[in-house]
Amino acid sequence: MTLLYSEVEEELRAAVRGLLADRCPPAAVLARIESDPYDLDLWKTLAGEIGVAGLLIPEEHGGAGATASEAAVVLEELGRAAAPVPFFTSAVLATRALLPTGDALLAELAEGRRAAALTVSFAASAYRPGWGAALRLDGARLSGSVTGVAGAEVADVLLVPVDGTLYEVTEGASVEVAPSLDLTRPVATVTFDGAPVRPVGACDLAEVLRAAAGLLASEQLGVAEWCLDTTLAYVKERRQFARPVGSFQAIKHRLADLWLDVVRARAAARSAAADHSAVSVAVAQAWNAEVAVRVAEEAVQLHGGIGMTWEHPVHLYLKRAKAAEIALGTPGDHRAALASLVDVPGPE
Repeated sequence: MTLLYSEVEEELRAAVRGLLADRCPPAAVLARIESDPYDLDLWKTLAGEIGVAGLLIPEEHGGAGATASEAAVVLEELGRAAAPVPFFTSAVLATRALLPTGDALLAELAEGRRAAALTVSFAASAYRPGWGAALRLDGARLSGSVTGVAGAEVADVLLVPVDGTLYEVTEGASVEVAPSLDLTRPVATVTFDGAPVRPVGACDLAEVLRAAAGLLASEQLGVAEWCLDTTLAYVKERRQFARPVGSFQAIKHRLADLWLDVVRARAAARSAAADHSAVSVAVAQAWNAEVAVRVAEEAVQLHGGIGMTWEHPVHLYLKRAKAAEIALGTPGDHRAALASLVDVPGPE
């Protein structure tokens, strides 16, 4: 396993970063959150022209047959842009659940013609996969609700795991967007009232959530990288007492510590993407979730007064980092799991 980026991955990064720089600058993201946060035109371009929607889908189902490491590179760039697109919810979470079934829906997802959402709470994790769900299956009809579902309001199809089986729901579901800290990735309560379902296949929900948590670490890395890069550029230009703010020793030390945190986060994210074992995922989430928040908080502070304003985009990254910190398991959840996995004894 190598933590270095391949030539293919760097080419993919350049293509995604170039498109996001043109179509998804911070000002555009800020403007969208006042009305409709998701940019579905951008998503269609990412899916149709770059093919990100089908990265994890095998070639025989119309996808690119890429590895999780390529998907991780895309997530890094989407994190750097706080991009309001359903890549993580559709092309990672829902696709991961659907892959073992080999269902024909995979081809439609790969082409970007449809988007899917895995109807589980974003606060669920591999350690408590049923969190936030209260569902009842009566024959081919589904009733109940799931809270905190990400990507549901822009999904063409809902994939619902119930008792180890994945079901497709295309009608009969009510989606009500709920208040969310992350303004670029809303969550919703999904309610089913006798909705017709189609069984798709078996679903190991804990494994799906574990793999997704490993890839979420790459998005958190991208958030931290943007915050650090933007802050470095700002303190080089901002002047106090006739010298750049970044020339003060205290600021240098703070930024050096953040740089080391981000370097470690990159190693953890790359390891989780390449390996996605329970240990690698737990390490990545235990570290990266808190690093993203810490770097974003420091970015707000080091930007001074302007960092506290709505007009500066840094608050979007802090909110994305805070929301992602409790998604798919908290850092505490992952540390506890890691201790168990490597046989570290707990308190007496």
